[in-house]
Amino acid sequence: MAAIRSLVQRVVVGSRSTACGRYWTRLTQVLRRMAIPVIVAHLMALALVAHAADIVNVLYAASLVNLMEQGIGPAFDKMGGDHFQGYPGGSNDMAYQIKSMLRSGDVFISAVPEVNDRLMGPQNGSWVSWYITFAESPLVLGFNSAGRFAGDFNSKPWYQVLAEPGIRIGRTNPGLDPKGALTLRLMESAEAYYKSPGLSRRVLGAAINPAQVLPEETLVGRLQSGQLDVGFFYSTETSSARIPEYRLPAEIVPKAVYTVTILRDAHNSSGAVRFIAYLLGPAKTLMTQHGLDLDKPELVGTLAAVPPELRSFVDQSN
Repeated sequence: MAAIRSLVQRVVVGSRSTACGRYWTRLTQVLRRMAIPVIVAHLMALALVAHAADIVNVLYAASLVNLMEQGIGPAFDKMGGDHFQGYPGGSNDMAYQIKSMLRSGDVFISAVPEVNDRLMGPQNGSWVSWYITFAESPLVLGFNSAGRFAGDFNSKPWYQVLAEPGIRIGRTNPGLDPKGALTLRLMESAEAYYKSPGLSRRVLGAAINPAQVLPEETLVGRLQSGQLDVGFFYSTETSSARIPEYRLPAEIVPKAVYTVTILRDAHNSSGAVRFIAYLLGPAKTLMTQHGLDLDKPELVGTLAAVPPELRSFVDQSN
């Protein structure tokens, strides 16, 4: 029975993941060896699905991975009643997976408001009917303090450092991740701001340069391990990971604008409401500690579409 209890716990905790299938297979094998009738196994499965409704499945921008996995997620779990389960990824790629029904979830947190627009309306499957903006994070340069180019940020203009021979730069795919697109926009603005035609090409190469473009969830680790000299990050990433950063001029720096919503057909819509209420309320301190600039929550969409429990958080003057 101890083996059964262990497998049941794993199925419940991983009920929204691919690992669940492996654990369930092992559970049914144990049941067969113990000659427990199949109908009992089916009843257990139904019970597990009902229990798994307490899981809040949050699809979120990968730039928030430390905040979510080390801060908000564990703190939300301690409140009791619901269990946070997160999946990080590029906002654009996540929206595509949602729209294509390749991934399901309860809550969607994006790093750029326009991504939600691609999920709104009947023509887009009506996956999103409203969203709330709640925080910002400017683009910064995070650098390896032990790297041979680290000192140059104190003695040379940042854009000249990025153009030095041999420097290893990391950034994300502009087609999949808003941060990658903001990186391109930053360098285009820098060309005009510093009157330096061709600067973007000298620093970045092609828009999708395989020598620089990497999965968002690997950038921090690659920089910390010395595989990169510098990378384009949001301030919340460098703050959470304690990475030395170089702040870019306010006149040209773009920002991530974080939004949150509940997806159509959320399996745990009541848990999603509780999670967002926590995010927009008690979690403010955690967000500030992780380098986010908090905004007054503002609604895009109709107030009537927002769950009643969340309406008090919204700027109702819109």
